[in-house]
Amino acid sequence: MGEPVILEAVRTPIGKRNGALRAWRPDALYARVLDALLERTGIDPRLIGDVVTGCVTQAGEQGANVGRLAVFLSRLPKEVPAVTLNRMCGSSQQAVHFAASAIAAGDLDFAMAGGVESMTRAPMFSDIGGGFHTLNPALFQKYELVHQGESAERIAERYGLCREELDEWGYLSHRRAAQATKEGRFRAQMVPLTGLDPEGKPFLLDFDEGVRPDVDYERMLALKPVFREDGVVTAGNASQISDGAAALLLGDREKALALGLCPRARFLARVAVAGDPTLQLLEVIPATKKALEKAGLSLKDLDVIEINEAFASVVLAFLRELGPDPERVNPNGGAIAHGHPLGATGAVLMTKLLHELERTGGEFGLQVMCIGHGQATATIVQRI
Repeated sequence: MGEPVILEAVRTPIGKRNGALRAWRPDALYARVLDALLERTGIDPRLIGDVVTGCVTQAGEQGANVGRLAVFLSRLPKEVPAVTLNRMCGSSQQAVHFAASAIAAGDLDFAMAGGVESMTRAPMFSDIGGGFHTLNPALFQKYELVHQGESAERIAERYGLCREELDEWGYLSHRRAAQATKEGRFRAQMVPLTGLDPEGKPFLLDFDEGVRPDVDYERMLALKPVFREDGVVTAGNASQISDGAAALLLGDREKALALGLCPRARFLARVAVAGDPTLQLLEVIPATKKALEKAGLSLKDLDVIEINEAFASVVLAFLRELGPDPERVNPNGGAIAHGHPLGATGAVLMTKLLHELERTGGEFGLQVMCIGHGQATATIVQRI
């Protein structure tokens, strides 16, 4: 049995929909982070045994196994295989799990795992014709399938969360992300790209485009609800529609050390859970409990927690149910501020988690993500 470790983790800046990364095809965007892993580690590209890729909307430019197409565009040789998977928002976190499992089983020595999503060039739901109407009618006879935004509203109702609480978390997310950007905390994890400004002129994009350093809480309170006329979920307390990519280099610990590579973290737990497809975003809670049990840890042992801010109500429900220290939860902001490029976000958050553990000297970190149709993925890593 091998011991999978994280050797490197990189991500692109996250762009707004129709924003600075609008000219980047997703296969080229993903190829850039694959190349960055090679550049930063100096590993022989021929040693990569597989590229496991998460992508949600596998249509148009993101179809035809976008991970394999990115291999062709990268410095990896054509002999490196690749697969693209879809576990919705947990796709690239699942890609990391699959790659780590293959190394643990002895099937691979080294692998790249990550994800990509251009929500500009492959719009959400374009893979299913634009909406729920293409789903099998028999599903609706068996389950109450609702939009994730409606699920977020019901979670807010269940936990008695008011509009002000949700907006306060959204405001905090922007403030934290802006501070992290100002202090250069993301610099080491990010691959700068050539972006386009609103006039179409190129510039160096080395920051997350959606972060608002001058976020105005009063203006957030004035935003109209999105999913219910009298609801509490708004554009200010939900994740942004975005473009981006991220990838990790994983390897067997002994093989990596033999090549002079430096293991940075190891896996203590990798889990996926499923449950209620209506309150579909609450599975982050049982996923966290299962991961902690597998790792033999408690919440108090965790130095950093990255929970995807698909909606503020999910994060606040997580906080109320489990009671972690809020200062350790998304300390550099989350998807409300920097955006949520669906298939890439899992690898983005794992990259943020690793770098934050190293920056602060922390040892244990948790990443957990809610997933449509009632799933969640969770990972616990230990910094080496």
